Amino acid sequence: MGSRTLPRTALVKPRPRARPGDAHHWRSQAWWPWMRRGLSLLFFAAVVLLLVQYGRHIDWDDVLDSLRNTPRPALLAAIALAAASHLLYSCYDLIGRRYTGHNLRTPTVMAVTFISYAFNLSIGSVVGGVGFRYRLYSRLGLKNGVITRIVSMSMLTNWLGYKLLAGLLFLVHPLALPPSWKMGNHGLQWVGAALVLISLAYVVACARSGDRTWTIKGHELYLPPWRMAVLQMAVSCLNWGLMAAVIWMLLGQGIVYVDVLTVLLIGAIAGVVAHVPAGLGVFEFVFIALLSHLIPEGRLLGALLGYRAIYYILPLIAATLMYLVMEARARKLARSNAGQAPAPQGSTANTPV
Repeated sequence: MGSRTLPRTALVKPRPRARPGDAHHWRSQAWWPWMRRGLSLLFFAAVVLLLVQYGRHIDWDDVLDSLRNTPRPALLAAIALAAASHLLYSCYDLIGRRYTGHNLRTPTVMAVTFISYAFNLSIGSVVGGVGFRYRLYSRLGLKNGVITRIVSMSMLTNWLGYKLLAGLLFLVHPLALPPSWKMGNHGLQWVGAALVLISLAYVVACARSGDRTWTIKGHELYLPPWRMAVLQMAVSCLNWGLMAAVIWMLLGQGIVYVDVLTVLLIGAIAGVVAHVPAGLGVFEFVFIALLSHLIPEGRLLGALLGYRAIYYILPLIAATLMYLVMEARARKLARSNAGQAPAPQGSTANTPV
């Protein structure tokens, strides 16, 4: 029996008709592309405004002087440690990929995480850690529900390690407070014990009921397998340790490393509580208040300025350039897809990864 060629219309899957209230309906309206462009411009304007405000609070001359006065071996070691920390944090969303099962490539996921983390450090978690993830992941084809689970898993990973590390330090090696404070460390030790118990309870819960999902008041609660929980804590603890090592190297190892790590953890939570972008002023105040009796204040400030330059500013510059490249590629891909004919029925559409 000879084959016959079907008309082209038979090979094309008919497009469903948009109905009022349907997502396809309001996206097909003439005003939607203009609204989307307007929202994109507002997003860029908000980012630029926040970056300008962040830059105005930095004394760039002091930053440069601090870097010039730092011995080159210590400076290079601090840069290497900062790069290792950012690289490690960029792997956090790979845990989220395992959790959600999406198929974006590893370099793409790490690039999105790095960009989000760099902006998170400088302009806050709402626009940085959350806003950039939603924007970049949605352009890469992930749905909002998947992105929410990725962001939640990344934030959980970060603070799981924080709780365990801070708890152990507060409990086993409490910081020696300045003599003028005339108060003990018993309060910190109690806090440390509570944090350690919370961390252990999470691991035990994952060991007993891991890899299950519960629905509580319409919200899904997922506990990962215990191996994933241990991995979350391990990478997070290591990352916090690398961050403290950057400051310790810039201080010329003139103080016990564990003390620097403890003060870093206290300063991090103080910055979150104060809701100050990048913890400007708060972070420095904590270090001066807790360590100025061990190291001169000027030396402390110089090291902290160097830390901000290496760990905040340099990655922010790199993340900005990467973000612009990803945006340009996404726009080019969108224009290319808009000009293509509808895919034949049974074919697989290409998903940008």
